[in-house]
This record gives sequence, structure tokens and C-alpha cells, in this order.
Amino acid sequence: MSGSSAGSVSTATDSVENSTETDAFFKSSLVLDPAEEYKTTNKRRGLALIFNQERFFWRLGLNNRNGTNADRYNLERRLMDLNFEVRSYDDYKQVDVLEKIHEAAEDDHSEADCFLLAFLSHGENDHVYTYDGKISIQDITSMFKGDRCQTLVGKPKIFVVQACRGDKHDVPVTPCDVVDNELKTNETVVDSCAIQTLPAGADFIMCYSVAEGYYSHRETINGSWYIQDLCESLRKYGSSLEFTELLTLVNRMVSMRRVGNSNDRSAIGKKQVPCFASMLTKKLYFRPKK
Repeated sequence: MSGSSAGSVSTATDSVENSTETDAFFKSSLVLDPAEEYKTTNKRRGLALIFNQERFFWRLGLNNRNGTNADRYNLERRLMDLNFEVRSYDDYKQVDVLEKIHEAAEDDHSEADCFLLAFLSHGENDHVYTYDGKISIQDITSMFKGDRCQTLVGKPKIFVVQACRGDKHDVPVTPCDVVDNELKTNETVVDSCAIQTLPAGADFIMCYSVAEGYYSHRETINGSWYIQDLCESLRKYGSSLEFTELLTLVNRMVSMRRVGNSNDRSAIGKKQVPCFASMLTKKLYFRPKK
């Protein structure tokens, strides 16, 4: 009896067959071309909006941004050279800025390669300042997502933010410099307050003048370091270099600068590094229009 019982005993492994399984529910056979580029053969390059904030309503307590008009002028020239249709707006109030952005989102971009928006101002947390208020960067970018701006689906949407993104140098400095109100020489100041990096969506690229947490430097005559070097790179390589490679070059150019002439002595020698957050899905070139 005991022998019969012993012969009928089986283990769990006896009834389980060894088989190969996969953790993937679906495996695509699609082969992606790493060199694929965004289409740039549309009739138009696209619309470029520039919001340039030099002056602010006194209740905001923000100093004027001397030098920003040089930034606006340089951007206008470089973007027009690349065949963008440029629309610039100086010192617009909050309601008017939102209206212009909404109008752009409602435009028909079917025949355009891409879209660009640049904001030159002070910043705070995830907002940028207009003349009399502030606007969330998330609110700006969300207007151009696919569910709200279908004619830009699958096309690059470029956002350039020239503003501070924090309150750090290697040592603390005062962001609001009196030199902004007593313009005599080309001194280096900072754009006050902070901007945080925010995700946007596919085919967006967010271009920031400085890494999160740090000051962004602006010369009171020549304009901001970032816009100066971005425009110089666009002048030399705008129609030939892939855009994220161009932005990497701008990072290097700005990182080689240092504060020289400033009323804030603790800022002397301090530096800056821009950054960009790319959600692009292809290579982006501004090929010359025929």
C-alpha cells in the first residue's frame, strides 16, 4: 500500500511544461528612420510671434528691461531671414497678449512648416509677465496642442523664453538692479524671478535662456546674452544646422560668457547656461525656401 502511494505522488514541476513567454503585448514591425526630417516644403515657413516687455505697470514692482528692444530687433531680423512671418508686440497688457495668442492658435497653418512664439520678459514660477499681469506658460502652449490647433498637428511648435528661472548665482544677488533705471553704460543685469520647465506635448520644443533655478543675464544696451547668441547662431547656421544642434551651440556660447560690468559687485564673474526641452519627433531644419 505504501509502495503504491509512493508511486502515485507527483510534483508541481511534473505537470508544468517549460515555455518561453514575452513581456511585450505588442511588438511593432515599423522601422523608423533616425534621419527623418520635418517637412519644410510648404508654401510658408510659418508665423512667429514676439512679445517684448520693456515696461511694466508700477503696481507689479518690476523694473524696466533696458536692452530688450535690441533683442526684439535682432530676433525679427533673424526670423525674417529664415522666411518667418514675424509679428511683434511691445508692452502689451495681459488681455491683449492672450487675444493675440488665441488669434494665432485659430489661424490656418495648413501651408506653414512650423510655428514660433518668443516671450521676452520677467518671469515667476511657471508664468511670464505682461505689462499688467502674468500668464502661465502652460496656458500659452496648450492653445497649440492638437485638440485645439489641428493645422499644426505633426509640425514643430517652438517656444523661446527669455526670463529668469530662479534666484541663484554662485552667491545671492539682487535681481532688480538700479542700472535699469539709470542707463549710462552697457552693464549686465538680470531678469527677475523664476520660470519652471513644463512639459508641452509632441512636436513642441521649449527654449529657455537659462537652466531652472538660475538668473538670466541681460545687457542694458546690447540685450540678453541668450538672445544675442541665439541670433548670431541663426545668422550663421540657421538655414544649415539642425535646430537642436544649433541650440546646443548656443548653450556653449552663452556658457563661455561671464558678468563683467555690473552695479552688483557680487555678480562679477558669474555665468549662465541656457537649456531646451525637446519633444520633437524628427530632425528640424530651416531649409532655404525656393
